[in-house]
Amino acid sequence: MNSNTLNRTLGILGGGQLGKMLLQKAADFNITAHVIDPDSNAPSKDLCAKFINASFKDYDAVMQFGKHCDIITVEIEHVNTEALSELEKWGKKVYPQPAILKMVQDKGLQKLFYQEHNIPTAPFYLVESKSEIKTDKFPLIQKTRTAGYDGKGVKKLNNVADVQIAFDEACVIETYIPFQKEIAVIVARNESGEVSCFPAVEMQFNSEANLVELLFSPADIKEVIASKAHLIATKLINQLQLVGILAVEFFVTTDGDVLVNEIAPRPHNSGHHTIEGNVTSQYEQHLRAIFNLPLGETAIVNPAAMINVLGEKNYTGEAKYEGLHELLKIDGAYLHLYGKKITKPFRKMGHVTVVNKSVDAAITNAKLALQTIKVVS
Repeated sequence: MNSNTLNRTLGILGGGQLGKMLLQKAADFNITAHVIDPDSNAPSKDLCAKFINASFKDYDAVMQFGKHCDIITVEIEHVNTEALSELEKWGKKVYPQPAILKMVQDKGLQKLFYQEHNIPTAPFYLVESKSEIKTDKFPLIQKTRTAGYDGKGVKKLNNVADVQIAFDEACVIETYIPFQKEIAVIVARNESGEVSCFPAVEMQFNSEANLVELLFSPADIKEVIASKAHLIATKLINQLQLVGILAVEFFVTTDGDVLVNEIAPRPHNSGHHTIEGNVTSQYEQHLRAIFNLPLGETAIVNPAAMINVLGEKNYTGEAKYEGLHELLKIDGAYLHLYGKKITKPFRKMGHVTVVNKSVDAAITNAKLALQTIKVVS
């Protein structure tokens, strides 16, 4: 390894929990990191060498920030890609590349990319307003093309009456896919073109908040399904020529097909368990990829299950945590609190990973953790 490989300043756009966990691993590599975030109390604030309190959507702020960095990455897609493109022209390493970020910001462009490159995905069409929604076939899934995250910007349309309350903006309209389960694969690629996948995880969602409540690794799927998902994820990251990590979410259909739902070119909720559950965490793998280091071993050390710690429904205000003592008595439980000062209903405030030699036991203890820890105000 070149002795100067890590002697470069890393800039991270976004200072939330993903940035915080990336910084925790960057500290192990002795990487100097700067962060820009509009929240003056962002979780990453006290873990970086330099914190800039400004918007990562503002062109001038991102340009000024990027001048002082050698390698620039993101922990959120919704950033100013024009500034990143300009910084790339200046010779800065920007990973994931700005053109990929721009595509991922628009779910319509994502779907067109899948179509163009023969990536299996649900049938779809694009509309500019709800008046263009075809009413000859239901149910449908409507997704706003931009600004959606954590289940926001998604609606299921069951009948003609639902079209009246649909989003009235540019959207993707998908055929509803009856599926057995949802899985995810995180794949990494470094600048030299080396590619490596993490084992697939299975996700269970909070039906009210429409975001992941529980996931476990390894997924309860047949080897043929896992192989399909790994092949598709590898094809995707190679077609994109992306440097960094890519989280790929899939539907496994009742017919055994594996269809891409969405992608995220950054550390992802579906990879938190890798900190304790795998030889290399997703955060270390991302750093290895963007610094063009050899990718790490992704094998499972122990089966793991993870729950998101969400703000309770009826509480908004300064966060208080109930059940911590009882939680920490659970065998194999690892607590990660993100340091967000204010809780809101269903806001991600932390996560708990439970490891065990048995995946079923890990799931049982993770469900116990879910019932034990509560975030109130």
